[in-house]
This record gives sequence, C-alpha cells and structure tokens, in this order.
Amino acid sequence: MITHIRGKLVEKNPTYVVVETNGVGYWLNISLNTFSQLSDSESVLLYTHLLVREDSHTLFGFASKIEREIFRLLISVSGVGPSIARTMLSSMTTDEIQRAIVSENVSLIQSVKGIGAKTAQRVLIDLKGKISKIYTIDEVSLKQSNTNKNEALSALEVLGFTKKHSEKVLDKILLEDATLSVAVLIKKALKNL
Repeated sequence: MITHIRGKLVEKNPTYVVVETNGVGYWLNISLNTFSQLSDSESVLLYTHLLVREDSHTLFGFASKIEREIFRLLISVSGVGPSIARTMLSSMTTDEIQRAIVSENVSLIQSVKGIGAKTAQRVLIDLKGKISKIYTIDEVSLKQSNTNKNEALSALEVLGFTKKHSEKVLDKILLEDATLSVAVLIKKALKNL
C-alpha cells in the first residue's frame, strides 16, 4: 500500500492534484479541505489511500493523517462510497464531522449532498463508537450544549423562526464553541437569522 507521496506539485485543481516523484506523475483525488491547505510551492507531502476495484486503482490524497483516517472510516460504512466521503470532507472539516457523529447530529450529516436519512443514520450508528474511542470529545459538554441548543431552539421557534433553519444556525454556532449559555446562543442565532 502507498502510505504517502512526497514530490513536486505539477498540477493543482479543486478535485485532484498531480504530484511527480522520481519521474512518475501520480494523479491524486483530493477534497476541497486538502486543496485549500496546499500551498503553490513545488514540494508537497500528501498522505494517501489506494482504492483497488475490479476496473480501477484510484489514489486519494489528504493533507493530514486525520483526514485520511476519517475518509477510511466513512468508506467503511455501507452506502458511503469514496465520492460521497470526499464530498463530506469537502463540505465539512474533520472536527465538524467528528462532532456531528459524536453528538448524533443527523441533520448536519444529511446536509451533505448524496447522503439521505438512512445513510446518515447508518454513519452515526457505525461510527459513533469508533470516533469516540479514537478522538476524545468531552461528553459532558456535548450533553450540556445539546440541552442549551434545545432551549435556544424552542425560544427561536416562539419568536417565529422555522425550526429547520434555526437548527442549522445553532449547529454552526455550537461547532465554534459548545460551552455557550442559552442566552448567548439565542443572541448569536438572532444575528445570523
């Protein structure tokens, strides 16, 4: 298995890069997160995952080991292929994906293009245990922020805002800081609604 590639960046696009190493050009499929982290310098290091299928051998490149690990976990879920996993890594950061899985935020996972309700549930069921074992996220603050989120959501509904839109805004705010009080959550949400 090819674990990483270090070489000269020959071509850079939002969906792929070509890296030349010892006279051989490697085409690596990348996410938008990796694309944004790559500088235009000549020398790059990308961690890789080689996907072998009957009809193709496809290399995926990642700016960090954590992104590669999340990709591997995602493609281990039934119904999530490499293109959906790459879309997910392009839509959300690795931290956002981990928090969404541990906090069982189905709507955030489902907001990724190509993931329906059943697949989102499967991602949560299959990966929650693996993510919480590998990556330490404080369960207490998640439960507290979930309670605060529910109270803030109720308040915003009373004020006339739709539940779906309010929930998206609150999720975004809580990803930045999960320790906010209900009052601060409502104030920040009102600025973004």
